[in-house]
Amino acid sequence: MLADLPLDHHPDLLVGLGSSDDAGVVRVREDLALIQTVDFFTPIVDDPRTFGRIAATNSLSDVYAMGGAPLTAMNIVCFPRQSLPLAVLKEVLLGGLEVIHEAGALLVGGHSVEDRELKYGLSVTGIVHPARVVTNAGARPGDRLILTKPLGTGVLATAIKGGVAPPESAAEAVRWMTTLNREAAEAMQEVGVHACTDITGYGLLGHALEVARASRVMIELSASLVPLISGARELAALGMIPGGSFANRKFCEAAVSLGNGIDSLLVDLLADAQTSGGLLVAVAAERGDELHLALERRRTPHYEIGRVDRAGEGRITLLP
Repeated sequence: MLADLPLDHHPDLLVGLGSSDDAGVVRVREDLALIQTVDFFTPIVDDPRTFGRIAATNSLSDVYAMGGAPLTAMNIVCFPRQSLPLAVLKEVLLGGLEVIHEAGALLVGGHSVEDRELKYGLSVTGIVHPARVVTNAGARPGDRLILTKPLGTGVLATAIKGGVAPPESAAEAVRWMTTLNREAAEAMQEVGVHACTDITGYGLLGHALEVARASRVMIELSASLVPLISGARELAALGMIPGGSFANRKFCEAAVSLGNGIDSLLVDLLADAQTSGGLLVAVAAERGDELHLALERRRTPHYEIGRVDRAGEGRITLLP
């Protein structure tokens, strides 16, 4: 569908529609560029304030993935006034505002419409130096791939909706989904990295494939090194896999080569549609240890899960 839309071209448009990146970036002066992104979705937990926090954290993530810092945010709301009390909306907005303030950004407005189903998210503007923009197109052969959050929020959200998620696993998933990627982005900028994307709706496989295609490289991922939220594998085995995860796997199939002995259930989890996931960072091999240390100083989890193998047409090899 998007292939028929004409792309804008301008010397100051640093990142636009052409690269399937996490956000748009436009230069406004030699030392300043604006990052723009928008995201919103339906509730994945029952508590309104927690939903607001998750949605806001997810919306802010794209700014961090580009190496920037959020500046302002605007609420996007769809609300069923006839079926839900306005007190629910107030709690959602309070949750979102808490995260906006935690990120050091300002809420400057928003827009709401009446709808049959509750939806909430943010339009976010961030800032970054034009020379320090991080995109999904800069990965190079030899780079080490580091992930900053475990997978499984799609499975856990499905289990939460079905009332079968163990309380400790549900709490862990919520904790990850409400953790900003701010410290990870700061570490990334401190060290200097080649590429980055955040892991959201297309799952680890889908977003890694975007990096491979945009960077024109071949990526190797070690399935056994990819971290999972506690209980995610067991719940996936019970069938708690969202439809979006199956769609992700089908989309990636032609470009993913499976090594011997790869568990099919684990592939499903690698394609699991995430909400407010971590950053996947490609860093030069000689700076990988430095990035690990920078993340450790900020008490940010970090998992080395693979590498960029060589230049190529953009594919993934999944190793045991």
